[in-house]
Amino acid sequence: MEGTVFAPALEGMKSVKSAEGEMQTKPFLEVCKQILPVIEKFGAAMTLVKSDVGGNITRLETKYSSNPSEFDLLYSLVRVEVEAKTAKASSSCTNGLLWLTRAMDFLLELFRNLLEHQDWTMSQACSDSYGKTLKQWHGWLASSSFSIAMKLAPDRKKFMDVIGGNGDIMADIEKFCTTFSPLLQENHKFLASVGLDDLKAS
Repeated sequence: MEGTVFAPALEGMKSVKSAEGEMQTKPFLEVCKQILPVIEKFGAAMTLVKSDVGGNITRLETKYSSNPSEFDLLYSLVRVEVEAKTAKASSSCTNGLLWLTRAMDFLLELFRNLLEHQDWTMSQACSDSYGKTLKQWHGWLASSSFSIAMKLAPDRKKFMDVIGGNGDIMADIEKFCTTFSPLLQENHKFLASVGLDDLKAS
């Protein structure tokens, strides 16, 4: 493998913003897709996250494909639903973008933990990042399922070896966190501006 598993996502992030500095739908979803192989390497511990992320990417892609010129910019998917008053529906693209962003927040926090807490086990790193991100939005059932799944987290060293390939994994994790974080913050800021950043899981 050329470089680390993060290499394609790091490359993809360069074209997420348009020349005018707006978030573009397809490139943003492509970056999220490139995180899926990283999630896969976690094995059973991340089955829930992987299906959630995959499902939300598909939902947003389907809507984008229905009219690529209208939905070229990521937030246009939300604006059209806000106008139609369908944004809060559980099957909406707004909901899809919100939960996709939250799942990415969780992964970002997890990679930050791996970077900053070299002595933590993978389960510790996962549980801490879950507590800081997704937990507040999950109901009891999702929270319990998540806690059980975290116990299946792989051995830290093995995991790092697998995702490292022949690149500098720590440098790439840092680059990934630094570059991706502002994009996720921008999503939250936009969703908050339309009053939709605090929807909870039913």
